[in-house]
Amino acid sequence: MPDPSAPTTGFAELDAGPAMRVRVWDLPTRLFHWALTLAVIGQVTTGLSGAMEWHFRIGYLVLALLLFRLIWGFVGGHWSRFASFVHSPAALVDYLRGRARPDQLVGHTPLGALSVFAMLAMLIAQVSTGLIADDEISASGPLTRFVSSATVSLASGWHALVGKWFLLALVILHVLAIAYYAAVRRQHLIRPMLSGDKLLTHQAPMSRDTIGSRLLALALFGACVIFAYWISSLRL
Repeated sequence: MPDPSAPTTGFAELDAGPAMRVRVWDLPTRLFHWALTLAVIGQVTTGLSGAMEWHFRIGYLVLALLLFRLIWGFVGGHWSRFASFVHSPAALVDYLRGRARPDQLVGHTPLGALSVFAMLAMLIAQVSTGLIADDEISASGPLTRFVSSATVSLASGWHALVGKWFLLALVILHVLAIAYYAAVRRQHLIRPMLSGDKLLTHQAPMSRDTIGSRLLALALFGACVIFAYWISSLRL
C-alpha cells in the first residue's frame, strides 16, 4: 500500500476490491479549517458579548486565515485547490439526483462546494466591512479614515445588523449538513478533516502533503499574518 503522504500528482490505483487509504486533505488545509472554526466561534462570542478588543484581534486572525486560503486554493494539495471543486450547474443537478461521478464525491461535493464558497464569501464580506465599520461608541475599524462616512455607515450596518445573521445561518446549516450526512447517509465528514485520509475503492488523485508543501504553507501563512498585522497597525 503506498504512503498517502508521499509526493505525487498521479492517481491512486484503486480497484473494485478492498478500499485504499488516500490522502485527500493536506495538513495546511486541515489546520486552516479548525483554526477558522475556532476563530469564527470566537468572533461570534466576542461580538455578541461586546468584547470588542478581542473581536478585533480575532478578526485580524480571520483576515490572515482567509488570505492564506485564497492563495492555498491555487497552490495547495489537489483537493484543496478551487479548480477541484468548481462544479457546473449540471453537476449539481446530477449530484442531487444521485448520479454524481465518483471523482465528485472525493473532495468537496457539488453541494458542499456551494457551502464552502458561500462561507468564504460571507466571511470575506464580514472581515472587509469590519475593517471600515464604526459603532460610533468605542470601536472603529483600522481603515475607516480611508473611506467616506457614507461607506462607513453602510459597512457598519451590514457588519452588525445583516452579515452576522447570514453568517450564523450558514454555520448552522453547515453543522446540520454534517449531522445529516453522518446520521442518514453514513458518511462521516469530520473524520477525514482530522486524519486527512479517505477510504476509496476507485481511482482518485492524492493530494500533495509533503514536508516541502507544509513549509510553503507556513511561509505563506506567515506572510498573511504580517499583512494582517500591518492592517491592524493602521487603527487609530
